[in-house]
Amino acid sequence: MSIERPSTLDFPPDAEGMEMVYCRPDTLTDTPFHYCPGCGHSVVHRVLMEVVEELGLQEKTIGVAPVGCSVFAYHYMNIDMQEAAHGRASAVATGIKRVLPDRYVFSYQGDGDLAAIGTAETIHTVNRGENILMVFINNGIYGMTGGQMAPTSLPGQVTTTSPYGRDVKMVGHPIRIADLLIQLPGAYYVTRQAVHNPNAVRKLKKAFEKSFQYQKEGKGTCFVEVVSNCPSGWRMTPVESIKYLEDTMFPAYPLGDLKVPEKV
Repeated sequence: MSIERPSTLDFPPDAEGMEMVYCRPDTLTDTPFHYCPGCGHSVVHRVLMEVVEELGLQEKTIGVAPVGCSVFAYHYMNIDMQEAAHGRASAVATGIKRVLPDRYVFSYQGDGDLAAIGTAETIHTVNRGENILMVFINNGIYGMTGGQMAPTSLPGQVTTTSPYGRDVKMVGHPIRIADLLIQLPGAYYVTRQAVHNPNAVRKLKKAFEKSFQYQKEGKGTCFVEVVSNCPSGWRMTPVESIKYLEDTMFPAYPLGDLKVPEKV
């Protein structure tokens, strides 16, 4: 059974006879985004909330966000939101979903949160196959706290705590968290997407749509990684950060579906 889209999104022509084709969804508050110029968080917020509205799930959706840039989601997402301690968002989301199984629950986490202090919660949540959506923003750095090296920082990447570049002999290799999760039977749908151009945004939106549909069907954990940019943390202009994504981040974190449902 598919989730039906409400007809209220068929916007009528305005007073001047022009058809409205783009507007702010009601699932976003009327608050200007304060993220750094070029940051991908605002685009991900927009796409995620577009899907929630188009599927008619605003009153049924609960989001969980912890510490980091993701914590600001409460300002913008016009749905029920719950704060979680650093790294514990998927655990909190698990509790909410188990108590309110009819709700659509997602966690919204950064790489320092999900792949560092929250690694255990992440792995065990997915291993249990909790029926939630986990949204993972991977920009390869600690964006909020000053640009320190993250578990996802690339070999040789310069950060405030690796001024000579990440030394894999000293601190190990970057963690491809999505590649680890696909080994777990509880992971139903795992994909890695981006928001650096319109085509990528459309693919991310489709991934969110699938994830909510799978959650309705009780299939298990859906994990959507978004490889995004952090111009401030990377010490780049927005344009330079997009090129860095394409030239450096995507080869290390290839985009596309990593685990999809088996065809019956």
